[in-house]
Amino acid sequence: MNIYVRELKSHRKSLIIWCIGVFLMVVSGMQKYAGLSSSGQSLNGLFQDMPKSLQVVMGVGALDINKVSGYYGMLFIYLLLMATIHAAMLGATIISKEERDKTSEFLFVKPVSRTKIIIAKLLAALTNILIFNLVTWGSSIVIVGKYADGESVNGDIAITMMGMFILQLLFMAIGSAISALKRKPKKAASLAAGILLLTFVLSVVIDLNKSIEFLKYVTPFKYFEAKNMMYGGGLDTGFVLLSIVLFAALTAVTFVFYKKKDLNI
Repeated sequence: MNIYVRELKSHRKSLIIWCIGVFLMVVSGMQKYAGLSSSGQSLNGLFQDMPKSLQVVMGVGALDINKVSGYYGMLFIYLLLMATIHAAMLGATIISKEERDKTSEFLFVKPVSRTKIIIAKLLAALTNILIFNLVTWGSSIVIVGKYADGESVNGDIAITMMGMFILQLLFMAIGSAISALKRKPKKAASLAAGILLLTFVLSVVIDLNKSIEFLKYVTPFKYFEAKNMMYGGGLDTGFVLLSIVLFAALTAVTFVFYKKKDLNI
């Protein structure tokens, strides 16, 4: 467990910064809601006057923005972006940072197999994303609850956080698989972030052009959308199963290729 504890300590400062960032995102987002709702103008009407492309990017359209739950659904996409970027970069760096920092000898002097090293690293990454998710969840319940005005929002927040956690796991696995495959560890995190942003842009394009909706299986950002989770749909069983299969496959890639990889010392 020494490797696990070491990984937790090495990512502690980064995790704190990310948690503060997501907390401030929730605070600033709900303060914006308070300012807009106090104007007396219908928020649905305000956002409907925007161009379709801007509505899609902002995550509005199917959400009732006049309600705090609907506004939170719009805010959720930005929280999800933060969570998945953190997870993808964490998965990439936690596997390759010894190579990146030229400290791979630390791994070789330990009387443990590479399999145990990967397990310890992935468990540390899992702990980090779980903490990030819980901080986001707790912040959302407390801060959104202040503006709920009697509206029940805890159930909506809970279901979106579950969807977020699944995507965090998936992008963490993408990051770790890329890191195991890449010979140049410094590029692993940037490549993982690039894939994430590409899939996000694809999800926006799909919303703008329904004729390519079949591509929704390619982008994880279409798996657990706030509008589908919050308005009676919950977590789509098909997408949950697909996420499990992808996570298992990507994790297997991490184990297989990392054990074969020539580490840079």
